[in-house]
Amino acid sequence: MTAVPPADPVLAVDVGGTTIKAEIVDAAGRVLAAETVPTPRGAQAFDAVADLGARLLARVPGVARGAVVLPGIVDPERSIAVFSSNIGWRDVKLGHRFDECWGFPVLIEHDVVVAGWAEWRYGAGRGCADVVVLTLGTGISGTLSVAGRLVRGGTGQAGEYGHIPVRRRAGRPCPCGNTGCVETVASGPAIARAYAERTGRETGSTADVFARLPDDPDARAVIDDAVDALAEGLTGIVTASCPELIVLAGGLAGAGAVLADGLRERLSELLRVVPAPRVVPGKFGARAGLVGAAGFARAGVIE
Repeated sequence: MTAVPPADPVLAVDVGGTTIKAEIVDAAGRVLAAETVPTPRGAQAFDAVADLGARLLARVPGVARGAVVLPGIVDPERSIAVFSSNIGWRDVKLGHRFDECWGFPVLIEHDVVVAGWAEWRYGAGRGCADVVVLTLGTGISGTLSVAGRLVRGGTGQAGEYGHIPVRRRAGRPCPCGNTGCVETVASGPAIARAYAERTGRETGSTADVFARLPDDPDARAVIDDAVDALAEGLTGIVTASCPELIVLAGGLAGAGAVLADGLRERLSELLRVVPAPRVVPGKFGARAGLVGAAGFARAGVIE
């Protein structure tokens, strides 16, 4: 698919577990219209996507192409939303639904693939050929770029780094069916839960746990355990692919140097035959999916 002419704006839609975010963006990256709505459960989410896009398009004429990025398991070649446990859809055949609704071609892709690509090509990983982008939030997943190429598995899915087991013997059961996955220790909900269990005090969010540093030893212990799980999960990937950089994206990337420096230090302790890569926070934060969707819509390809 050829690139969109520079003068034409594009529509980017990022479907998340709690909200659907949409923007119309010009070639310079300026946001011409934007709106966020709650994500309905099940296949009704796609009705909300169609309505949201239509409202924005009524405000900005001349949009040439769009991209909708989805969580869970996605088949972009056949435009099928295969499965999302958080939203509750399964095997929804989208086909040309949005093309017909909005009147121009619409691309479908996995949200983490697009967010990771955005951070690698345009964000904190720009200019680096070998990069891991680790998306940390409610779940944990990411992308891997080697020798200037984005690695895609046989199904085209993003890397499920969060489901690498690191606490097999004494770990917590994971919804995936395994025990002690990275996600059960280092995801946002896992950190908040571990702090509450350790102290008997509920915390409003994972950010509250990080905010208690450096004075709260319980917060320090919980975060150290999360960093340790992340490092253990990444050790095999880093040893096998030898990336020069790890970019931390998603909600937890807002922890900044506390998380980035801690992960770099722990990787340095664990790695034996390859050097520890640099670890930096992402450039786009929670907007990485939208930035990537806009870039994908404009370029027509992810590479």
